[in-house]
Amino acid sequence: MKESDAGGTLQPRRRARQLSQLFMQLAEDAEDRVTMGSIRDALGTRSFAALLVLFAAFNLLPLPPGASAFLGVPLLIVSAQMMYGSKRVWLPQFVTEKSLSAEQFRAIMARVIPRLTQVERFIKPRYWPFWRRRGDRVIGIVAFLLAIVVTLPIPLGNWLPAFSTALLGLALSERDGILLAVGGAVGVAALSVVMLVVGTATAATQAALGWVF
Repeated sequence: MKESDAGGTLQPRRRARQLSQLFMQLAEDAEDRVTMGSIRDALGTRSFAALLVLFAAFNLLPLPPGASAFLGVPLLIVSAQMMYGSKRVWLPQFVTEKSLSAEQFRAIMARVIPRLTQVERFIKPRYWPFWRRRGDRVIGIVAFLLAIVVTLPIPLGNWLPAFSTALLGLALSERDGILLAVGGAVGVAALSVVMLVVGTATAATQAALGWVF
């Protein structure tokens, strides 16, 4: 895509900064406490895709058991608004006021950014199948289903859904249709694994109850 300058000469349109660059800037500018509200405001018009990636990345880190039940809630909120077609992310006060120290935020970004940079080397705008904001709604529906799984108390059951959500957020940010297909495939695999685990656990429970009674 090209755009005209003041003299009428066509110039290549400048590509938006990648999410790793945005997160890096946030880490560099961090002072004292970093709230979720300040992160959302700093991301501006790209907040939906960026927050999907960010909240999903939190769930990919090694955290205490049960942490995903809380960290999955922001994913539910963001993806639900994408389904609805909202133009700006709204987060409840109990989420916007959650904060990290600047040192904690930089430590998390030091783990997230290198991995994000590696993935971004292979993605670019291509084969995007949606017109305007329709992609936001479709990805919102899929991300909402995956966010439900993230919040379930299934040991290690949140990793694949969170990974799929991060891929879908990146695909939306870069309008990469190939990454969208990969993220969707990972999402299907994640939902299949969880259904298998839940089905097996249910069958085992029923068998145990039948043996006891």
